[in-house]
Amino acid sequence: MVVELKSRMEATEANQQRVETNILLLGAHNVGKTALAVRFLTRRFIGEYGDIESIYSRVDRVDGQEICINIWDSQAGGKSCSFSDKQLQWADGMVLVYDICDRASFEVVRQQLQLIRRSRKMSTAPAVIVGNKRDLQHRRSVSGEEGHLLAMTERCGFFEVSAAETYHGVLLVFHRLVDLVRETRALRKSMAGVRGIVRSVSAVFGKKRAE
Repeated sequence: MVVELKSRMEATEANQQRVETNILLLGAHNVGKTALAVRFLTRRFIGEYGDIESIYSRVDRVDGQEICINIWDSQAGGKSCSFSDKQLQWADGMVLVYDICDRASFEVVRQQLQLIRRSRKMSTAPAVIVGNKRDLQHRRSVSGEEGHLLAMTERCGFFEVSAAETYHGVLLVFHRLVDLVRETRALRKSMAGVRGIVRSVSAVFGKKRAE
């Protein structure tokens, strides 16, 4: 299922300037992944969802640039850490969600990050870790410090939010990941340019030696 939050005419007019960013949403069941995505897409909170894997889209303006943000809401089963190679190949970045009241869900995020970092394509891919259900402080079993430490260790962004209570915190999560994806793309483009210059210089000197 694809949810498009902009008219077809507007989308066509802006198509040439638009940049796409693909975000993979990971984490255990019942941590609020879909609630997080829907809050971002519609500003509304809906508490109950079925186990339907979906790709949602929203056109947003970030720092003056129009960006189509595609979100793949992964529904890996139960406490499973699994996800597919297809999902990793598709993604430009990831949001990994755990429930601050469920330590097992925090361990799922830790294990998913380890699997992601073993992938050649995604070893340096931008990621943001999100501790959801911040409104349930009285039931907390994962401290904010633990979340921060995991994020620092894995070189990820980190947020604690409540999808149930606020839109702004959720918006910051996705916009931060968009920023990280843009920075990663700029760095890769710069490195590709440097490699091109090195190859050109090497070819020139190789030709002179041959002469």
